[in-house]
Amino acid sequence: MLTKLKKFNGFTVAELLISLAMTALILAALATAFNASAVNYQQNQSIYKTTNGCRQALTRITQQLRTATAVDPDAANNECTFLSDTGQNIKYYYSDSKLYVLTETGNYVVCDDVTDATFIKNTDVDDNGMTFVKSVQISMTVANGGVTTKLPAAVVIRRSLN
Repeated sequence: MLTKLKKFNGFTVAELLISLAMTALILAALATAFNASAVNYQQNQSIYKTTNGCRQALTRITQQLRTATAVDPDAANNECTFLSDTGQNIKYYYSDSKLYVLTETGNYVVCDDVTDATFIKNTDVDDNGMTFVKSVQISMTVANGGVTTKLPAAVVIRRSLN
């Protein structure tokens, strides 16, 4: 006589172990992707803050230079010294990976993570034979997290146009 085997509905232990291993692999891949995304976001946020801070510094420098009474044509290329429209002596200079401003009230850091900064002064000679700066080209390179960005600016000294 033949005996009938009963059929059980469900999964075998081997099938459950295989599905558990596949689920674990998928979750590990998702965790790795999420971690990489979080690290990338933090790096992008850091370079954005650095670049934005230096852009604000460039805006401030160009606004002050635009209305400057006089700019020192003999200053080194890593600095820009001028007399502001309010009569204050101001000096911006690059040193030790930072951009500084030196005023009559003190010395302050304007921008961090600067790898290079140059102030190219374009000069002319007036009717009296005096050399004056008519424009300044500014180039600042910033680096953060392995990303390097070059920020250029140019300004015409309006007081020199008289």
